[in-house]
Amino acid sequence: MPARLHSMARRLGTAAAALLAIACGSGTPAASDAQRPAASAPAAAAPSLPIPSATAPASLAASRRTAITEAVARVAPAVVTVQTETVQRVAASADPFEMFFGGRGGVQERRSAGIGSGFIVTADGVIVTNAHVVNGASNINVALRDGTTYPAKLVGLDELNDLAVLRIDARGLPTAPVGSSADLVIGEWAIAIGNPYGFILGNTEPSVTAGVISATGRNLVGQNEGGGATLDLIQTDASINPGNSGGPLVNASGQVVGVNTVIYSPSGGSIGIGFAIPINRAMRVADDLLKRGAPRRPWIGVRIEQPQGNTPRDVVAGGVRVRSVVLGSPAAQAGIRPGDQILRSRGRTLRNIFDWETELLDLRVGEAVPLVVRRGGDSLTVRVTPADLPEVGARKVEVLREIQLVTLTPPIREERGIRSQRGAVIVQASDRVLDQLGVQPGDVIIAVNRFNITSAEEAARAIDALAGRGLIRLVLERRGYLFTTDFYIQ
Repeated sequence: MPARLHSMARRLGTAAAALLAIACGSGTPAASDAQRPAASAPAAAAPSLPIPSATAPASLAASRRTAITEAVARVAPAVVTVQTETVQRVAASADPFEMFFGGRGGVQERRSAGIGSGFIVTADGVIVTNAHVVNGASNINVALRDGTTYPAKLVGLDELNDLAVLRIDARGLPTAPVGSSADLVIGEWAIAIGNPYGFILGNTEPSVTAGVISATGRNLVGQNEGGGATLDLIQTDASINPGNSGGPLVNASGQVVGVNTVIYSPSGGSIGIGFAIPINRAMRVADDLLKRGAPRRPWIGVRIEQPQGNTPRDVVAGGVRVRSVVLGSPAAQAGIRPGDQILRSRGRTLRNIFDWETELLDLRVGEAVPLVVRRGGDSLTVRVTPADLPEVGARKVEVLREIQLVTLTPPIREERGIRSQRGAVIVQASDRVLDQLGVQPGDVIIAVNRFNITSAEEAARAIDALAGRGLIRLVLERRGYLFTTDFYIQ
């Protein structure tokens, strides 16, 4: 019990004693012999208070069990705390005394700690968490529910989907049951488990919050805590706070259906709008990371026409129409032609370009996909086998030299009717880059991977830094509507 509660308890005890003393005659004028009780009369017994039992009856405990408590019991043992340490080496100037004797300074190490959550998916120590929890970390440790801590190895990470896989050297670990995010029901129970704010509460037990599945298929571009672009997320009102990142979102059956990743918050704290990565995609990415150390990006080789409408409703109902097909690509081999409208993929109806972008996230390289397309007045089914996304056929220096960018300014915004507040405008680019990157002069780069862009220089630095490290995703605005394009640079 905290010291303040102890002192209150002591004060209440003193007051009670004083009242009892007054009731028995202490501190009052002397009573007459007639008023005094007989010497042999027993003293009044103090009232006894009900003391809770240390152990509740089994029947009572069972009566309080619900679907939520059962779900937590299944998953919580597999939830871990991910502790990171980042060491940066920076130049440090010598102090004046040292400089007097010819010192030139040196290199100073700056250490910063981070914390997040994760969950065990195999008994031999494979753990899923968020990429932003471990990205750039020099050391990673994982603490189990009972406080046992292991050094962890980073198997691989996918910055675009904000997923990472860790491994610890342990056996016989509890694992989190994995469910499906394909059949989520809006309004069904959702339980977020993790370690918000780490060990600030003094133990390693994970915290639990409950809510519902608020929505699915949410697309966030530069408006979430952490910035960048993230597509096709699960929205929940189960409270998610700093430190919950990477922890599981669980259904009432005790199955993981998502990986908690970001919140929308003006204040930095939870306001009941949190988001999770669908578990179907998370496990596909985790499988790629385990097998290859890097994610595979499915590519079929089509360019989709951008929305032409003037209202959001026009975009939502704009369809998915093929603008061009890359020669020799999987789409070309399947017989897809410019002008075809893609209606469905694997039974999923595609109403707009966002549906198409979401579907691409869930395709797997090498696995044939049935696409229903409309050509003229006819509908036909074609089977496309996605391949790995090809690299841009030039080195990063050449690519950057072939793109001219300017910082988005208020006059440019007003002149061109651009909705974004900040970004970098593509003024011109070579035909080769325009074709391979799928961009046009006038497009505004508002994000590169998970980094929001505020200037032309920032866009150039981001592309330069990511070249050769993996997939680059540009989030662009064109004629008032957002779209993405993915590519590699050697």
